[in-house]
Amino acid sequence: MRIIELIIDEEQDNGIDAISIVEHPAIEENFIALNQKKEYKFQEVDNEKRILMGALLVPNKAIYRKDDKEDYYIYFTKKTIRKASELFLQKGNQHNSTFEHLYKIDGLTLVESWIVEDKEKDKSALYGMDVPVGTWMGSVKVDNEEVWNDYVKTGVVKGFSIEGFFAEKEELSKEIEAGLQLLEIKQELLRYELQTYSDYPVAARNNAKRALKWVEKHGWGSCGEATGKKRASMLASGMPLSRDTIARMASFKRHQQHKDVPYSEGCGGLMWDAWGGSAGINWAISKLKQIDNE
Repeated sequence: MRIIELIIDEEQDNGIDAISIVEHPAIEENFIALNQKKEYKFQEVDNEKRILMGALLVPNKAIYRKDDKEDYYIYFTKKTIRKASELFLQKGNQHNSTFEHLYKIDGLTLVESWIVEDKEKDKSALYGMDVPVGTWMGSVKVDNEEVWNDYVKTGVVKGFSIEGFFAEKEELSKEIEAGLQLLEIKQELLRYELQTYSDYPVAARNNAKRALKWVEKHGWGSCGEATGKKRASMLASGMPLSRDTIARMASFKRHQQHKDVPYSEGCGGLMWDAWGGSAGINWAISKLKQIDNE
């Protein structure tokens, strides 16, 4: 399979035209949303501003591509990434944004742009992001209410992707060759990850149905996030679950201390049952071990 280094040929007006917010970024690095919540609070950031911080391009990372003729990989060197980041700003493209590369969106602006020089001292490390030296990092301000509420807060988008044109230089570096072996392993794991399971107990379905029946009458109120509501619907209808979903169910065990709170007195019991109750969560813990052992 070919591995192609993408380079900038300024005579052909190469470079990056826009930044896209996407659910599955090709560079596999998720951004961090900085807003009024405390989870990612940073003392030097005005926490009333809506900022997305994340990796825009990662050096020497093999990115799988497929066209009508063949499958292949592309990658960018540190030198190309630095040049691309400079040209992006020089051309005044910091306001150019799209959603899933499908359509243009307004109200997003690249307000910070930098290249990681030292992993431990870089700003990205302060937010728990582990990116290699040479990564192009960016902070995007979101002034579009619809994008923030419908895409960011709901988790529809998880990372950045770039749009632009580059010249090709076919070359296989030793670093890329070694990285490709790891990538193939990851792809095999991904195929395994896509398997689904529906052997959870009937009691888990009944617990979710009981929670939804209550909600039909009284509403969710302040209880539950979108993930919990979706999980209740999946369990109640008997939908198959992926390993990732089962892992989320298993992790809900941390809320066990609130499981006996009556529906009418708080969210504890309602959300516990929405996630399958004790029957569903204990099954998820056991099932997750079984899957990973296999």
